[in-house]
Amino acid sequence: MSKGFSQRSPAWKLDYDAYSIHCRWMERVIQIAEIAGKAGDVPVAAAIVDEEGKLIAEASNRKERDRDATAHAEILAIRAACQIEQNWYLKNCTLYVTLEPCPMCAGAIIHARINLLVYGIDDPKTGAIRTTVNLPDSASSNHKLAVLAGIKESECRQQLQNWFIQQRNR
Repeated sequence: MSKGFSQRSPAWKLDYDAYSIHCRWMERVIQIAEIAGKAGDVPVAAAIVDEEGKLIAEASNRKERDRDATAHAEILAIRAACQIEQNWYLKNCTLYVTLEPCPMCAGAIIHARINLLVYGIDDPKTGAIRTTVNLPDSASSNHKLAVLAGIKESECRQQLQNWFIQQRNR
């Protein structure tokens, strides 16, 4: 089994064209994350794309700006996508995010029935996809989530590291 895929997920064939598409979407969420970082939030962003490759929703972390513990990029993007689609069931969608989702976000991704999760870097502190816990493959998961990790990994890592260095220097 290829690194980055959930054990219960189908074996995704990642050819050059698919890889290029994933890289382009990750570049977009990295740009959105940069805006969040400049606004004082941890630079994490997410985008939800439908099966035809059309952007449905995008968001960045807003915990600090909104003073809301649930204002993670993934949660905000899922809420927006559900409103736009007028459906909580996002079965044929891909979620792109710069950082491995936390338990709250992983739960929302599973409950929204997202088809594919693509993320940049593992989160060694709160990652709930494969790093600290594996919610998609747990007995409590009622949905098979395909996962692809490591897309634009170095750029995502550098963005977060640079932001935290700047915060410490203030």
